Amino acid sequence: MVVARTGVRGLGTEELQAIRDGLAAGRKPRVMFTESAGQIAGQVGQVVALTDPAESDEWVVVKFGRDELPFAPADLEVAPKGPVKKVAAPPAPAEPEKVEPEFVLDSPPPVAAPAKVAEETAAPAPAPAQRTKTPARAAKPKPPSGLTVTLSYTDGEWTIAANQGSKALAKPYVVRPAEAMRMVALVDVPGVQEAVEQIVSSERAEAEQQAERLRAELAEIEARLQELNDAS
Repeated sequence: MVVARTGVRGLGTEELQAIRDGLAAGRKPRVMFTESAGQIAGQVGQVVALTDPAESDEWVVVKFGRDELPFAPADLEVAPKGPVKKVAAPPAPAEPEKVEPEFVLDSPPPVAAPAKVAEETAAPAPAPAQRTKTPARAAKPKPPSGLTVTLSYTDGEWTIAANQGSKALAKPYVVRPAEAMRMVALVDVPGVQEAVEQIVSSERAEAEQQAERLRAELAEIEARLQELNDAS
């Protein structure tokens, strides 16, 4: 019993480097899917990116139709120039009379089905057996954008804002110093607490000076009022 196997070359080092150079130049190199890619074998796509091969075996991102999916280099080969033509399978060899050969499907490529020979006249060979199609690759879900919450101090006011990616979830709005201090207390980062305490101390000192000035002005106004009352 003989079992035939078909080898797939895939993309080599020089071809991957040529693809990388093409992407750097702004092109999208064309590649053709090999039999190891499953039911899309023989179809043509465009390479749009190369990711880190240390993170996954499938690091060649190919645009096929509306999808952009990662594939291994063994799933791809350089697409031939011009339109891609499908080569028809060779006809099955004629079998001798009164012989029933045995074939075993032991590899992915199609293998001719056994031919049955009648006692007097040989029947035509049946159609080649079809390989079970592998399911199409599902597109990987896109992760959500990062969330950023910003607490700021500008011109004597504390403000807080929130963004998800480039979208503003909450425009900057004013919060009280006590609320800002509680938020900062949750951040255990060296230097942050000291910087906030310096800001609060500076505001407290400025407020005390302003209160002293107002008290002095109020005392002066009350003394003037008392003089006016005494004169009347």
